[in-house]
Amino acid sequence: MSRFQKKSEEVDSSWMETYGDMVTLLLCFFILMASVSKVDSVLYEQVQSGMTSEMGKHPSQRPIETLKNELSEVINAMSQGGEAADVGTDDRGVVLNLDSGAMFTAGAADIKPEMMTILRELTATLTNPRFETYRFEIQGHTDDTPVKSAAFPSNFDLAAARALATMRALASLGLPPERMTIASFGQFAPRVPNRREDGTALPVNQALNRRVAIHVYPR
Repeated sequence: MSRFQKKSEEVDSSWMETYGDMVTLLLCFFILMASVSKVDSVLYEQVQSGMTSEMGKHPSQRPIETLKNELSEVINAMSQGGEAADVGTDDRGVVLNLDSGAMFTAGAADIKPEMMTILRELTATLTNPRFETYRFEIQGHTDDTPVKSAAFPSNFDLAAARALATMRALASLGLPPERMTIASFGQFAPRVPNRREDGTALPVNQALNRRVAIHVYPR
């Protein structure tokens, strides 16, 4: 046996045990931090899947990202789907934005018949057994243009009615009502500014702010 072969056989690999212990402690640390703080579900899923992939060499599981992609595919496949809806994520999960201009006539809360086709396809994805532990918060939003009518005395009333109409439509299509809640934000949670600093209205931005936002998040 050569001197080189003898040295190779004597290489100390005990450092692997220390490395493994360190990685395990780091994982415990992240879990502890998550348990005592508000969890960003999307970020947590990314970190968890990355650690699972690196430590266990298992395929990463990212259900929130999967749901977002599947909803995007449904929207893109539908005629006028891109104009009626868009999908993104926040710190809780997936956010599905339904354009109020496509869903409702101005100042009303009755869903247009043509939107039911899109809602039906979206519901088929949301009711997939893979997402059976997810909950749905349906939020009504308006722009800052005041609404005042006998049916809707304020933007809050209009936003609430639209959120409720959307919940009822989704329930009729098979989304479990016990997993849904509704909320009204009126004009107070815009995606983008409604007006310039001088008060001039921004119609394109106002259209973006008029929406029903469905927040889908793990229970």
